[in-house]
Amino acid sequence: NSFDPCVSKHPRTESEWENSFALKMFLFQFVNLNSSTFYIAFFLGRFAGRPGKYSKLFNRWRLEECHPSGCLIDLCLQMGVIMFFKQIWNNFMELGYPLLQNWWSRRKIKKGGGGGQNVETKTQLPQWDKDWNLQPMNAHGLVDEYLEMVLQFGFTTIFVAAFPLAPLLALLNNIIEIRLDAYKFVTQWRRPMPARATDIGIWHGILEGIGVLAVITNAFVIAITSDYIPRFVYAFKYGPCMDKGQHHENECLQGYVNSSLSVFDMWEVNNSSMSRYCRYRDYRAPPWSLVPYKFTLQFWHVLAARLAFIIVFEHLVFGIKSFIAYLIPDMPKDLCDRMRREKYLMQEMMYEAELEHLQKERKKNGRQYHHEWP
Repeated sequence: NSFDPCVSKHPRTESEWENSFALKMFLFQFVNLNSSTFYIAFFLGRFAGRPGKYSKLFNRWRLEECHPSGCLIDLCLQMGVIMFFKQIWNNFMELGYPLLQNWWSRRKIKKGGGGGQNVETKTQLPQWDKDWNLQPMNAHGLVDEYLEMVLQFGFTTIFVAAFPLAPLLALLNNIIEIRLDAYKFVTQWRRPMPARATDIGIWHGILEGIGVLAVITNAFVIAITSDYIPRFVYAFKYGPCMDKGQHHENECLQGYVNSSLSVFDMWEVNNSSMSRYCRYRDYRAPPWSLVPYKFTLQFWHVLAARLAFIIVFEHLVFGIKSFIAYLIPDMPKDLCDRMRREKYLMQEMMYEAELEHLQKERKKNGRQYHHEWP
């Protein structure tokens, strides 16, 4: 009886196997579908370099950059395309694939390929035989349905700061999908075999993880991808409203665009250029300074404000979430009281039954019973 270390790593029960399979499928689909959005939000244009010193791939190709208005617009467009077209394609495949399979099965039956039956005999088939010709439910049960909803929850919450219409599109999609799933389960699939389940399994932990990731991601999107923090720092540190009272927002942001652009001397790369200087988005010293193209003090102020915002935002949201979870328990108090009472009654019944059994035994043996626990 040699011990194989690989055998102990296999799931021991069917529920463990389903949880393992669901987690692997979710991780694969999540990375596959969200890699582009994470790249646009946090990596696109971050390592492109500056004029005169661009970063190149294999010293040949320049890395791509965001639109001059920022990466938030690119992220918003990417999220809009995913939320709109992907959901339409998913609904089409969910209903269209079973419809096409059932149509092909009926066509084979009409041609005599479905067990020698023809059109006349098909109309006389009992309902259970017609249902047998429908498509069986997939072998993984409701894993695909859960996976679709969890991925949609991820799209809706992780980058909601960049695309606020995501919850509305998800709501409209779910209203339509409820009817499509009802039609699919009733008319296109065989009746699935019922199975008991105490909870939704590993999906609860996955949803909790997505919620935590959504808070962190939205904090980084607001702080790093958007221009909210640079505008805030300029308005209160470098703008015309510095060391003054409250003013209109447009007055405090006068000169912001000019402050967010740095100067580059084009004669460093091309002496025949007609205009000597150009502007680009960055916080760097001008070429005539003592240390050309060094990060300015404003860059470090913006970076510090971004990090402070991320920390404050995360702790604030997590604190509110914990407070709401404390106010709304998973199990209502009256239900807990009823469960404790049922447990007490169960123990009392067992006690009375054991007591009655002991009373009968003592009467048989001729011993007295004093109505007390021996």
